Amino acid sequence: MKNLQVKYIKVMSANFGPQHPAAHGVLRLSLEIIGERIVFCDPHIGLLHRGTEKLIEYKTFMQALPYFDRLDYVSMACQEHAYALIVEKILFLTVPKRAQFIRVLFCEITRILNHIMSLTTHALDVGALTPFLWGFEEREKLMLFYERVSGTRMHASYIRPGGVSKDIPDYLLDEIFLFISKNSFRINELEELLTRNRIWQQRLINIGTVSANKAISFGFSGVLLRCVGVMWDLRKSNPYEIYQGLSFEVPYGVNGDSYDRYLLRVEEIRQSNKLILETINNFPTGKVRVENYKVLPPTKIKMKTSMESLIHFFKIYSGSQSISIGENYIGVEAPKGEFGIYLVSNGLKNPYRCKIRSPGFMHLQAINYLVKEYLIADVVTIIGTLDLVFGECDR
Repeated sequence: MKNLQVKYIKVMSANFGPQHPAAHGVLRLSLEIIGERIVFCDPHIGLLHRGTEKLIEYKTFMQALPYFDRLDYVSMACQEHAYALIVEKILFLTVPKRAQFIRVLFCEITRILNHIMSLTTHALDVGALTPFLWGFEEREKLMLFYERVSGTRMHASYIRPGGVSKDIPDYLLDEIFLFISKNSFRINELEELLTRNRIWQQRLINIGTVSANKAISFGFSGVLLRCVGVMWDLRKSNPYEIYQGLSFEVPYGVNGDSYDRYLLRVEEIRQSNKLILETINNFPTGKVRVENYKVLPPTKIKMKTSMESLIHFFKIYSGSQSISIGENYIGVEAPKGEFGIYLVSNGLKNPYRCKIRSPGFMHLQAINYLVKEYLIADVVTIIGTLDLVFGECDR
């Protein structure tokens, strides 16, 4: 008999990150590979953990707001919006119409900010430099709108329980209108570089595919759920603020791969442009904060209110009086998916329990399923389409 040659397959262990520039934060992936093919992927988080939920439990309800700017620091206004909504739900507050329009306006501006960041940094990871340079020029213009209403470019704390901190300048709507009227052409330029690009298609099509059943079982939301054909958008499915009265479409995919997720984010930018224009064209007059002086003070310097209201307001803001007793959950359609807050009050000055549902954390748990049997280079592509920001994943 001839001697049979036995071939041994060696499984190697390799670290991807946490210093890797394509890890989108302090993500460490422990990979088991055969050659360049992934057989197992174990995500490690904890390098950024700040204990945000526990910190919020030691602050008053009003002091907790700035923490939400620092979770997904690419989608600041949407995080503030969720917290403002849940405090208003506890307080049974009805926000003035003008404040609702301002909120929706800045939430959609934030959606464009997020998707430009996601698309262009993803392209940079795959090897395309020009979209990153072009996209960040547009982001700078959008950041100016943040600065003009809040005084800062990122951590604005602009959307607050009861409305917004102050009214927008008169000229700002005109500037936003001019930007949006040109933004569609900028998106077309981005698509000219990528959408029909042969290399881009080879790197994305049929990479990181997921089925509808798996997406639902993993708790996916946002683009990652809609890319498999599931029509679920909280702005349509569970409307809040003025979204019920606005006309927009929810794009969805078919294949559930990285290319579909790219196309959906491009289309969502176009839908946000449409929403912003409709909001500006129907902008109402009026107040931007509630007139319940027991909760919020009057905007004018001369406080035309009773001493009882002033004392009540001081107790809430100083933390010597709880808002109410109970538990509530609010979910909003953030750019990355469903961002939810579960808040419990037991009659003390600060929340008894705060649990944050961040979409990025839910998407990250599926990383082993998504990258298995793909190549190391495909891991970069898949991470880019997950749109991870570790401020919210690693709270």
